[in-house]
Amino acid sequence: MRAAVLHQTGHESLDVREVATTSFGPGRVRIRLHRAGLCHSDVSAMNGVLQHPAPFVPGHEGAGEVLEIGDGVTHVAPGDRVIVCWMPPCDACSACRAGDGHLCRAGYRDLAVPNFTLDGAPLPGMLGKGTFADEIVVAAYAAIPIPDDVPYDVAALIGCGVTTGIGAALNTAQVAAGSTVVVVGLGGVGISIVQGAKVAGASTILAVDPTPNRREWALKLGATEAIAPEELAGATKRITGRRGFDYAFEAVGKPSTLRAAYDAARMGGTVCLVGAGSSTDLPDLTMAELVFNEKRLLPSFYGGTDVRRTYARIIDLWREGQIDLESMITHHVPLDGINEAIRQMHTGEALRTVIDLA
Repeated sequence: MRAAVLHQTGHESLDVREVATTSFGPGRVRIRLHRAGLCHSDVSAMNGVLQHPAPFVPGHEGAGEVLEIGDGVTHVAPGDRVIVCWMPPCDACSACRAGDGHLCRAGYRDLAVPNFTLDGAPLPGMLGKGTFADEIVVAAYAAIPIPDDVPYDVAALIGCGVTTGIGAALNTAQVAAGSTVVVVGLGGVGISIVQGAKVAGASTILAVDPTPNRREWALKLGATEAIAPEELAGATKRITGRRGFDYAFEAVGKPSTLRAAYDAARMGGTVCLVGAGSSTDLPDLTMAELVFNEKRLLPSFYGGTDVRRTYARIIDLWREGQIDLESMITHHVPLDGINEAIRQMHTGEALRTVIDLA
């Protein structure tokens, strides 16, 4: 079988190689992948913004069918359709017992278990997954069953970006009907925040991004206005009468965009941090303004609640036509086209790219 391999951190070029799956056994499942989503977090792990040991097979969004189950696995069976969950709840740790399944860190333990071998040597998948491959073997709790009517490409996006963005709007920030919203950063997560704010009934959704293509996609998917970053200060005054937005979402993961979102929020408003940035980047906020402005800072990780509940809610919203996930997928590529897809993501030519593996 094939997989796209990153040999050295700091590079953004992948090498499609013949590999073999490994580590199948009790408590694990083998999955034939049909679709994988290209997420900016994959590239961040490749270039070192998000720390991940190399070599590894990137990819943490994916969907496919179960081929084989190990002893003790009861919630899925061969032939079941599943989403590959990159940070799945284990239902046993303190976070899961407290109802915070999205904060479960059991997935990090999977890093110690190689998913593949390359030329006989162990080769891990990203975060214990590695969906840029024809097949994977993962811990059973990472295989989340989905209904038969959910297409694999839609399911792949639900596995991370869509859940992260829509969950930030509906679960973490809990956007109120009739409120004003600004979203800074319009990648797959930012566009999903836009859709979540629309579902919540926001009266104004201002989308902010330097790339014209992304602004156009945001308008098609629910934004009421889309502007370049340098227009944000003026638009905030014009739209809100200098008051500021009720909710400001940061979906990039940089101090400068957090600053922009914070400044665009009203006093007493909500600033929701969704972009996954570097551990060395520090926010440019003073202790004085944090207290005197009383703007709520709400980090949102992976949708802000148990991902299984968010998956199910997103599927319901998609079925009802309240969100449009198919239109977010602007490109389909074979595994051999992954490097061109990364280039298109950087330039803004593609919003979300799905890798066809079937």
